[in-house]
Amino acid sequence: MATLSDVARLAGVTTATVSNVLRNTQKVKPATVQKVQEAIAATGYRPNLMARALAEGKSSMVALVLPDINNPFYPEFVRVAERVARHRNYFLMVCNTDERPDIGRAYLHQIAGTLADGVLVLHTGISADDINELKTRRSPIVLASEEKVDLADQIPHVVVNFHRAGEIAGQHLLTLGHRRIGVIVGCGLEGMQVGRLEGFRDALHAAGVALSDAVIRNVSDTVAGGHDAAVSLLEQHPDLTAIFCTNDLMAYGTSQALADRGIRIPQDISLIGVTDIQLAKDMRPALTTVALGIEQVATISINLLLDLIENPTHEPTIVQVPDPVLVVRTSTGPVRSGGA
Repeated sequence: MATLSDVARLAGVTTATVSNVLRNTQKVKPATVQKVQEAIAATGYRPNLMARALAEGKSSMVALVLPDINNPFYPEFVRVAERVARHRNYFLMVCNTDERPDIGRAYLHQIAGTLADGVLVLHTGISADDINELKTRRSPIVLASEEKVDLADQIPHVVVNFHRAGEIAGQHLLTLGHRRIGVIVGCGLEGMQVGRLEGFRDALHAAGVALSDAVIRNVSDTVAGGHDAAVSLLEQHPDLTAIFCTNDLMAYGTSQALADRGIRIPQDISLIGVTDIQLAKDMRPALTTVALGIEQVATISINLLLDLIENPTHEPTIVQVPDPVLVVRTSTGPVRSGGA
């Protein structure tokens, strides 16, 4: 197996120069970089990442801790985060907690500052105190897309305006003439989607429309949760003209419940979600939704983490991503008379 010394000897440079080329530092002249790259190709050299981590005290690994890899939002987020990390010469480790904060805490204690140079925490329900406690390990931890953040001045985080997302959804349905609206709220991880509900409620209130608790269902953030909530709403409130789901996954389940009952979308009931996952584009009718900008959120989040890794003295940073955007497809339409 070829060694670093073999590459250096063939390229006619020092081993330190080869190391600098492998780390993509800007100190090496382009002509030298080319010679080293040719020598690497000729020898078939592969860096020993474990040895490099031990020598440099740096693993070039970052961890992403998320609650449920089955939810399509997270694989889409991971795909972008991995690409950005790879572009900056880091590897991404994905840690799934199955929506259990205790597993999330265990991951943080095991990998922060040891296996990973930094950790991106996404919707895990881990308390801010737990995260703040680990800062002493000198391994940056960034919160991404949390709907509520305690100790916001002490923990770097990326903020999405979820309240505005709910507000946009409410305004869209109101513009179409809807007033009898059911709401399905994802309550996984202790009600983390309440901000979207509050934004929706505020939009209706501004238009003089009251939102009764009787037409709100709090369920798991799953297809089955959306399906069951829609069945409950339809049985108790057959006059509804629209349903707002705080997540596209539940909207998909709602669409299944409506189809099972021969209720047409949007002719009989309009349906709107939040997130704009790929499923929203693929389902039929295609789902009107409020896009949170998954690619932007993932890119900003992983770049913030890597910036903090490379500049450890940087103070905690709050980054606000651009506001959500309404994406109108075919699942919403003007209100019709009567009920479902």
